[in-house]
Amino acid sequence: MENYKNLINFELWGNSGESYLFALAMFFTSVIILKIFQLVILKKLEKAAKHTKTDLDDVFVSIVRKLKPPFYSFIALYIGIKFLNTTSLINSIVDGLFILIIVYQIINALQILIDYGAQKIASKEGKKISSSITNSISMMLKITLWTFAVLIILSNWGINVTSLVAGLGIGGIAIALALQKILGDIFSSFSIFIDKPFEEGDYIVVGADSGVVQRVGIKTTRLKTLQGEELVISNQELTTERIRNFKKMQKRRVVFGFGVLYETPKEKLINIPSMVEDVIKAEEKSDVGRVHFKDFGDSSLNFEVVYYVNSGDYEEYMNSQQTINLNIKERFDKEGIEFAYPTQTLFVNKIN
Repeated sequence: MENYKNLINFELWGNSGESYLFALAMFFTSVIILKIFQLVILKKLEKAAKHTKTDLDDVFVSIVRKLKPPFYSFIALYIGIKFLNTTSLINSIVDGLFILIIVYQIINALQILIDYGAQKIASKEGKKISSSITNSISMMLKITLWTFAVLIILSNWGINVTSLVAGLGIGGIAIALALQKILGDIFSSFSIFIDKPFEEGDYIVVGADSGVVQRVGIKTTRLKTLQGEELVISNQELTTERIRNFKKMQKRRVVFGFGVLYETPKEKLINIPSMVEDVIKAEEKSDVGRVHFKDFGDSSLNFEVVYYVNSGDYEEYMNSQQTINLNIKERFDKEGIEFAYPTQTLFVNKIN
């Protein structure tokens, strides 16, 4: 009993032994309460997650699980210290560390939400957008969060952040001017991501270049040309040029012509449009537009044909055109109609 009284009446740094015991009791009590609080919330979230279709609750479960014992120990220590008389320096250090830990945990939680959002966008779009775009956006958001976090921490530590922000602003302008081209490509990649003029797998034509989009990066887009080589184009160029996207094509309009000999009888000329229409109608993915005797050429009677291929795929279009050409040739051979080719006839008058 005497030892207990001595302990109670013991004083160190302006606090009695009783104050230290009370602060220690508050520390252990806080650790237990916070841990129970985590387990209760975690259990409720996991239970709710089993009955919901969304996976957002799984994200909150992950956030709660990220709160490790050292975090609870520090919060409990902070609460316990607040029941003691301490110097202003110790108070400032403890408060600063408290702000640091809290902000760190909040930023970690927000980072998990950002990763979740980026993953949802990527899974929703499938392979239509490059993962590098979503990763870059996610990274920039995280950098912004950490920048604000550092400013908040410094402000709470009594550091004047106004001049720091002004200095960063001037430095940012200088960096932006120096990296104008690179930043232009980066913002252009965001424009491509949001507007989606093309996606991975699309066949596009940009100026005199064309190819299949392989990857949309943060600075450049890579195409695989028909010759097989990789073509790298800056994103800024892609947002300033006209782009022809053949993958978006649902139906292809085809125009072609042919000529027959001038010696072809009128009866056969009249039947040629219906012959060609029958050939096109027999092709599965093709629809007739029109077939007309167009004009009198230098060495042929010219016909013009318009039809539609119900597919945007170039290979299917070429297969249809090949089949139509072969069948027209076969049909004309049966009817005795000959295709014309460039010829010249020389008439000579005999002078007596």
